[in-house]
Parts: sequence; structure tokens; C-alpha cells
Amino acid sequence: MPLTIYNTLARDKVEFKPIEPGKIRLYVCGMTVYDYCHIGHARILVCFDVITRFLRSQGWDVDYVRNITDIDDKIFNRANENNEHYTELTKRFIEAMHEDEQQLNVLRPNQEPRATDYIDNIIAMVADLEQKGFAYLADNGDVYYRVNQFAEYGKLSGRHLDEQVAGASERVQLTDDKEDDRDFVLWKMSKPGEDAWDSPWGPGRPGWHIECSVMSKSCLGTTFDIHGGGPDLVFPHHENEIAQSEAANGCQYVNYWMHAGPVRVDGEKMSKSLGNFFTIREVLKKYHPEVIRYLIVSSHYRSPINYSEDNLIEAKAGVERFYHALKNFSHVPALSTEQLTESAYYQRFVEAMNDDFNTRVALAAMYDSVKAINAIADSNTAKAEALVAQLKAMANILGILQAEPAHFLQGEPSEDGLSAATIEAYIEERHQAKLDKNYARADEIRQQLTAQGIVLEDSREGTAWRRS
Repeated sequence: MPLTIYNTLARDKVEFKPIEPGKIRLYVCGMTVYDYCHIGHARILVCFDVITRFLRSQGWDVDYVRNITDIDDKIFNRANENNEHYTELTKRFIEAMHEDEQQLNVLRPNQEPRATDYIDNIIAMVADLEQKGFAYLADNGDVYYRVNQFAEYGKLSGRHLDEQVAGASERVQLTDDKEDDRDFVLWKMSKPGEDAWDSPWGPGRPGWHIECSVMSKSCLGTTFDIHGGGPDLVFPHHENEIAQSEAANGCQYVNYWMHAGPVRVDGEKMSKSLGNFFTIREVLKKYHPEVIRYLIVSSHYRSPINYSEDNLIEAKAGVERFYHALKNFSHVPALSTEQLTESAYYQRFVEAMNDDFNTRVALAAMYDSVKAINAIADSNTAKAEALVAQLKAMANILGILQAEPAHFLQGEPSEDGLSAATIEAYIEERHQAKLDKNYARADEIRQQLTAQGIVLEDSREGTAWRRS
């Protein structure tokens, strides 16, 4: 099936058609580097890493750009709190971000532009917008964008002009100097003691929104294929990017907009004030990186994720189920995608991923291959090895199952007692008993397996097992 993507702009899932055949230009809003990356950032990093890996596996030439916001009010405020220069702060947290990426097996983007490297380009776009009547210099020295001059403002978020409020973002503030409260800043006059750049409007620095408009244009052109980011960026950030870019360039800015779903912590919005704010490195102290990555890919990228201890434990069980199947096949290399054309599991995997990158359904195909591996592992080694090679190829696309099984499973005892095929047969019988509402038989099977030292772990993906 052709590649389809849910386009936020179209509010529908549509067939993807590239600007240039075989090539995809992708821009994702990256981090504002004033603190360690949190689990919400992890989702963006992993989701678009998986998307990029899959597209490349299918022969697409992907130019992946993810920016770094290294100048912002939050950065200046934190640097002042720490009594350090802002460049020292950003350098430290950029390095920390790259360490977190490496831990999560996130590949680096093709381009990683930093806002401070594009100040001249930003000044040029702001001046162009002013010359065209889309921007004005206010009495306070800031330059603002005239929202009411852009007739299509609100087309991404679906908000009407009368619904736009300046307080929609903590980076937007009400001021009497604006012509309209909905106008947003393009260039800020510097405050005493702040670093600043010379401009036609005096010493200052760029607003947040204009940075991405300029970096994306500089790296990918005036119109590119896909723009991605978090759910909180639809409005006002991405809405403002469209207004700036299309007013300045006179053409459509982006063809497809992709937004990941939110991360909740025990059902609540993640917030430092609620005490439920977790950095990636804090979670890595308790869980293997693949558990975090698996938790993210086990849900569709647009679906909300509930981050909780129970869900992390469930994710760990899910990864262990794969590693149990691979435990005796560490020597088997992954196939290349070109060698997978005859694999029914891989065909289901690709079909799921072509359907708006549905990793949840793709994982289901991989779990089915695990069942097949376990069923024949003791009786047909050659066929089991062929299936393992297919499984590893699919896992590489998702960026999981990269560890040695024995290391991940931390030296569990060698197999004895019931064979893997027998255990899988019992699990299938138990599953059917549940479907038939024969719960007594289902409980009996669990008890029989427990007596044999087999622990069953039920999850939404199915039933995993391990030897106690």
C-alpha cells in the first residue's frame, strides 16, 4: 500500500506525495536547551527517529533536520539564575541531549541547525515582512507580526481569529505596545545586561517562532514535505511559522504536518509543580533504554502515552518476550530489507508502517513471528533461524532488540523442563479458553505452568512468559 500520513493541516489521513520523487525533506522542532531532556522530549526523539528509519528502509532519501533553540527567554533566565554565560549553559545541555539520544539509540539528524548561527537570515526575513506590511516596530522597540494581515491565520489549528489570545503561550505576553493582542514578536529589543545582535531596529534578538521559519527555509527550501513536532506546538508556534513563512516567501510553507500525541504521567499532565516531571536520565537509572524506547513505540505516535510505573513494567515484559525468543539465536544476523520480500510478517509490518507509521500494529506482526519462532525453536533450527533473521530486521527499523539477549535478561537460568514449543501451545490453549469463557481451564493452565517454573505476564500485546 502507498505511504499515508495523518496531515494536521488536512485533518485527515492522506496519501503522501513528495515534492521531489524519492526524496523527503523533513523538519522537526527540537529542544530549547536550558535543562535536561524529559520523557516528553524522548517521545519526539524516538518517534521521528523510527519514522526516519522506516522511510529510509523503504528506499526514501530522507533529509532530516531537527533544530536546536539556543537563544530564548528561558535560556537567559536560567543562565542568570546559575550566574553563568548563556553559551556555557546551552553547550552543557546540548551535550547532555546528545548523550540521552545515544542512550535511546536515536540516530542524529542530517542537519542540526542552531538559532544563533542564523541571526543574519532572521534579520533579513523580519525586514522583508516589515517591508511587505506584515510586521511593524512598536514603541517598546520590539518588532511584531500583524496577524490580521494574514488571511489564512488559524488554518492549521482551526482557531478563528476571535479565539486567538496572546496568553496561549508562555512565550507570548500581553502588552499595550501591540496593535492587536494577537500579534506576536519577531524581534525583541535587548534588556540591560543581555547579549544582543545589531539590527535595523537596534540591539536585540529573535523571537522564538521566526527562528524555525528561517532555519527550515535555510536547510530545506521555501517549501518542504513534512514538518513535525509535539502536540503543544500546533498553536501558536506552528501556526505562526506558517504565517511568517508564507507571507515572506509567497508560497506554501509545508505540505504535511505531523504531531505526536501527549505524554501523561499517571493520567495527569507532566509538570514540575505537580512533582511528576521526569528527565530521561532519571528514568534510565531504573530502566534499560530499550524499555523506554519500547514504551514509546508500542503506542501509535499520535496516541497519548500514559507514563507510569505499571506501564514501564509492562514494557519491560514486552521486550523480555522478544529477548527470550532470541536467547539461543545471538549468532543469527538480521536480513537486509531487500531479502525480506517473501516474509509475510515483514509484509504486514510494512503495511502497518505505511499506514501512518502504526508501530503498534507493526509490533503485532513481530509478536506473531515470535510465536512461530518459539513453536519450532526445538524442532526446526534452520527455519527458526530464518524467522529470527526476519525479526531482527524489523527490530532494527524500530531501533529495538540491539542488546545481547543474555545481557538484557541478566543471566536467567538455562532452559530445562518444558520446551518453548510446549509453553507456547499451553499459552494458545489458555487464550482460547478465555475466548470460550472457560476461565476455570485458563486458571488451571496458569497454575500448571507456574508449577513448572513458568511465569506468565499478560499485557495488551498478548501473553509473555519467562522461566522463574
